[in-house]
Amino acid sequence: MTGTSGAPAVHLQDIEVSLGRGAARVHILKGVSLTVPRGEAVGLVGPSGSGKSTLLMTMAGLERANAGSVVIDGEEITRLDEDRLAAFRGRRIGVIFQSFHLVPTMTALENVALPLEFAGLPDPFGRAAAELRAVGLGDRMSHYPAQLSGGEQQRTAIARALAPDPAILVADEPTGSLDEATGRQIADLLFAIRRERGATLVLVTHDIGLARRCDRVVKLRDGRIEGEEDGEGRSRSAEAVA
Repeated sequence: MTGTSGAPAVHLQDIEVSLGRGAARVHILKGVSLTVPRGEAVGLVGPSGSGKSTLLMTMAGLERANAGSVVIDGEEITRLDEDRLAAFRGRRIGVIFQSFHLVPTMTALENVALPLEFAGLPDPFGRAAAELRAVGLGDRMSHYPAQLSGGEQQRTAIARALAPDPAILVADEPTGSLDEATGRQIADLLFAIRRERGATLVLVTHDIGLARRCDRVVKLRDGRIEGEEDGEGRSRSAEAVA
């Protein structure tokens, strides 16, 4: 992982986000502050409309804060123009969406290689192939999204997010479009890769069981952080040290 040594992976200070204009303006995030150390896994939970997905997208640089500071991997991204922000995001932030967001006219290999090419990283197809093998799709690289199951599409999306070796991996309802058994397999894969690579992971989920697999669970309500608790990941880490 790249970045400023000693800096947290994520540092948000007094984040405000409003959407819409005039009478239709909605205040979504209201003074949210959150720090995520490198290598930590954090689950964001809360009722629909609590602001958790907006908070995640603000971390990913896909939503602009109206006020406050967003520092990712030591970089103040609120100060970047759109081109520099896109370049930063392409190299340092991996995003996994509920609906996969794969290009239907591209193979799995091409879908994973495309952002690597945009980022100007070396050997994009070699790196893409390695990541697809890492998620168990070594024999499905030439298949198009319509030829892949939902679980395979999400594995492809995970490979795409991980390929640039990002400083932070963010996942918005990564199992939300999958049946229970497939969702469990994808969650197992996500946490296994996160452990192997020491990656920083922030995920939004309605599944409290999935959230508790993280080191920490952060609860949002009405655009504010309501509280937090240790997850099972942190408990296991403490047991390992003991």
